[in-house]
Amino acid sequence: MTDALLAALAAGVRTIELGQPLFTGMPCSPNHPGFRMTLARRHGDQVRPDGGSASNEVIVTGGHVGTHIDALAHVSQDGRLHGGVDAEAAQRGGAFSELGAELIPPLITRAVLLDVAGTRGVKVLDPGYEVTRRDLEDAAERAGAAPEPGGVVVVRTGWATHFADAGTYLGRASGVPGIGEDAAAWLAAHEIVATGADTTAYERIPPGEGHRTLPVHRLLLVEHGIHIMEHLNLEDAAAAGLTAFAIVVAPLRIVGGTGSPIRPLAVVSA
Repeated sequence: MTDALLAALAAGVRTIELGQPLFTGMPCSPNHPGFRMTLARRHGDQVRPDGGSASNEVIVTGGHVGTHIDALAHVSQDGRLHGGVDAEAAQRGGAFSELGAELIPPLITRAVLLDVAGTRGVKVLDPGYEVTRRDLEDAAERAGAAPEPGGVVVVRTGWATHFADAGTYLGRASGVPGIGEDAAAWLAAHEIVATGADTTAYERIPPGEGHRTLPVHRLLLVEHGIHIMEHLNLEDAAAAGLTAFAIVVAPLRIVGGTGSPIRPLAVVSA
């Protein structure tokens, strides 16, 4: 197996970014503290005897800002986390003692891109559009690739094209397209380990309602233990015609955290 992997690498591979860049002022859910970066030391602030100088930065961010993955500690229902864990007891002391971000597995597995916008013949789905089970089934048929146990499914709505316009992207008044409960149940039935989309909340946000309720998060995280990735950028992957591919996702091991920034990559033949 190792020799086969090394041979594949020697034959040549390329990576396609599946995430967004991190920058001060980028769109952020109103539920989370935003990303901020500034230089703490600039070149010339301190100069070594040999003329050398170094610069560094301070970064402040929430765990659910930019392209990230949700830990199973992120959402509870009726006071319980996934597996019936008592949420109040698990969060004592300022960090989760169970189901924290350090337990999110690194993912090197098969992924399927379900391009719902492309399947429906549009560049971007309408604001507030609910992605249904039928949408996912049709996108899987178009791709010729179905989800598999232990794999990942990423869903393209086209909404990432609005990322540079925070107001439009967050869609507080207009709503945001996303997965509905029936579609999420279809994904869970395939026993995947993680799923993601190119929006701020993964699931559909109805016009004018914001993040008042998030039933898909309950279904995936609490009921099925399936991790959710948000703020993906699937435009390059769709343009490259990706359907089924190898994905690499390495969350940070934030002990007791509820989520982690990630840099997801599609790995394909060169």
